[in-house]
Amino acid sequence: MIATILRQAPTERRASIAAWRQLSDILAQRGNQLGDDDIRRSLHALAVLRPRVPEAVRRDCARAIAKHGRFAPLVALYANDVPAVAAIMLRSAQLSEADWLAMLPVTSAMARSVLAGRTDLPHGIYRALASLGSASVALPQPAVAAEAAPASVVSFHAAPDAAIENGTSQISELVRRIDKYQATRGQPATPAAAAAHQQRSAFLFETGPDGVIQWVDGVTRGAVIGLSIAEAAFGGEPGTDGVAAGAFRQRAEILNARMMLEGTPADAGEWRISALPWFDPATGQFRGYRGSARRPNRSETPYGRPVAADSGDSIRQLIHELRSPLNAISGFAQIVAGQMFGPVSQSYRTMADTIVADALSVQTIIDDLETAARSNAISAIDPSPGEIVDMGAVVTQVESDLASLLSEQRVDLSISRVGGPFLGLANDANARRMVGRLLTALIDVSETGAILVGQLVTESPHDDMLQLRIVRPATIRFATASDLLDPGFSPEGEAPGAAVLSLGFSLRLVDSLARAAGGRLDIGHNALTLHLRSANSRAEAGLEAQQGE
Repeated sequence: MIATILRQAPTERRASIAAWRQLSDILAQRGNQLGDDDIRRSLHALAVLRPRVPEAVRRDCARAIAKHGRFAPLVALYANDVPAVAAIMLRSAQLSEADWLAMLPVTSAMARSVLAGRTDLPHGIYRALASLGSASVALPQPAVAAEAAPASVVSFHAAPDAAIENGTSQISELVRRIDKYQATRGQPATPAAAAAHQQRSAFLFETGPDGVIQWVDGVTRGAVIGLSIAEAAFGGEPGTDGVAAGAFRQRAEILNARMMLEGTPADAGEWRISALPWFDPATGQFRGYRGSARRPNRSETPYGRPVAADSGDSIRQLIHELRSPLNAISGFAQIVAGQMFGPVSQSYRTMADTIVADALSVQTIIDDLETAARSNAISAIDPSPGEIVDMGAVVTQVESDLASLLSEQRVDLSISRVGGPFLGLANDANARRMVGRLLTALIDVSETGAILVGQLVTESPHDDMLQLRIVRPATIRFATASDLLDPGFSPEGEAPGAAVLSLGFSLRLVDSLARAAGGRLDIGHNALTLHLRSANSRAEAGLEAQQGE
């Protein structure tokens, strides 16, 4: 198996990811049974592959193998990765006392701080850590176990990336709880609702090497057996989408791909499937996929569904619960950066400054979640007569604000003006949020070296709409509107895991804000167009009145 994988010498990114997963899994499960030569070659291959494998994939692999991580060389390899990856592995890995003692001299201060925060290691490990001195760990450890800490207190023995990862996981939990709340509120007691309540919610499946589903459990066999995940189904036909098909061709993980089923009301409809490839342990031959399916969450479906009228208070409460630990993270980091309890070394202050900056970014995400929840509950209303904003100035300001992101992504932005003036009926803060969120989302999915082209248009002084048109980036040139609005959509084609605030969330947020101001967001074949009500006719009418006087 090892020889088969190493013989392939992957050159493409996806092949490198697949090889990383396979080698990590084999070493975690059978590392102690392999020969020295196979172990040496495998570890060397992982070290070569690591720069080509995204950090998110390495974190997922560490999380998958950490609980049965008993092969010391593999644990040591992950322990010397970036802090976010190393922390995941070191929190759960189970090694003998001799293996831990052999690893300690070659681990970083951050890695030793994670080990110092565990309570299940042999006592000899704690003595060895103490003998290295307090300077050998990244930050002092709390005296109590993490499980005993209050919910509002966050342990800081992990690295900044791990702290922000904790914040991101809480955002995911927030979205999940909002979905659960809205799904259980205000359900009408009708036969149709009762039938929907009887729908099956999950099932397991297994495919052969050709991608055809051969076994299921939890759903009617006739609805699923015989469907293929290797080819995308179109036109509402039963089957899976291109995400699953793309992952199958690369033998990569399938994560939250769409599947449509026909049959009884309990089985029919839309599902989300996740699956992993499996290989013959003896020969290394690809044998198919094993996975599970579930009904889609509320956040995974396109916008347009009504929101319960009394859900606002609950959503605000959930957002408050998310802000509390985030404020604790940011506050503790500010204490360290400001040296409020005594002198702190420059490296700790730099680390604390990074945490504060990342916390501000997460805070912006929370604000967007709150704005989306609030705007979804508001129907389109006329803005007050005084709410007139210069969209030309707003676009100019947003372009300036995004200069650093454009430089980092190496993307050029060019928005020309056609006509004028560009006065719109909208709140200034919401106008900046709409334009900023739309441009940021499109910059994020643009290729390196691309040019994002757009126009700000008002065709006539009496035109009732302003238009901000942005040409689609090449990565999403042929994506359908439903794909772009799907939080699980990935331009790369294999859905390695969408971020919480994805392109789909951003577009739905922009559309919600625009509709609240009497406008809309159109997703056309060539461009995305933000429409806002024009105030030009009102301004001209006021000027005519002044001239008449």
